[in-house]
Amino acid sequence: MRVRSFRRAALTLAAATALGLTAVSCSSGSDSAASSQAELVAKTSPDAATLARLPAKVEGAEIVVGDPNAPHTVAVYEDPRCPVCKHFEAGGASAVARLAADGKVKIRYTIASFLDANLGGEGSKRAANAMRAAVERGKFSEFHAAVFASQPEKETDDAFTADNLLKIAGKVPGLRGAAFDKAVRENTYSDFVKAAESAFEDSGVNSSPTVLIDGKKPAGDGWAMFDAAAFKKVLAAAGVS
Repeated sequence: MRVRSFRRAALTLAAATALGLTAVSCSSGSDSAASSQAELVAKTSPDAATLARLPAKVEGAEIVVGDPNAPHTVAVYEDPRCPVCKHFEAGGASAVARLAADGKVKIRYTIASFLDANLGGEGSKRAANAMRAAVERGKFSEFHAAVFASQPEKETDDAFTADNLLKIAGKVPGLRGAAFDKAVRENTYSDFVKAAESAFEDSGVNSSPTVLIDGKKPAGDGWAMFDAAAFKKVLAAAGVS
């Protein structure tokens, strides 16, 4: 299991390097100390208004967003600490969200946490737990995007502490509350987090982010996923428009 996680981290490093990101420690396996709240700037997604329209529900180890009867499915595999996933969320994910808001696709998220094993800390697990808790408040899509937008500069920083996740949640109207805050602090959904990581490992995908359109990898070299306009064309070529 550790070998597979290491491989995924290494592949993430390659993509991150091509994007000009600082991810040299992605496959180092070194431990990292938890970052203080001051080292993370809570941000919201520019697509927050669109994301607020999207319902979400839990199905097994996945979180399904949008109309369950939508004719197309976009499957997304991510780790909250993955810097390349952040670039997808700022790019191609925007195009997917708009199509989901129009009822044309549903999005099936598998939230992994393999980077914790390679980088040290538990930030990915804590973030995945908080995302699961946001489903109960009807705020998953907004919070999920805000977590990626708020990623620390270095994925080696274990900055997704409970305090920082609640700080991010404060940027999502209506998310904070006694039940949500308790779930974040006590890792209420740890069993879901473990199941999601197992689903990621068993899925056969080789990197994060991985995006499948109706079960197939998008055509092209993959770089379109980091640009909303380019990925909209990829989706259209796959029959989603």
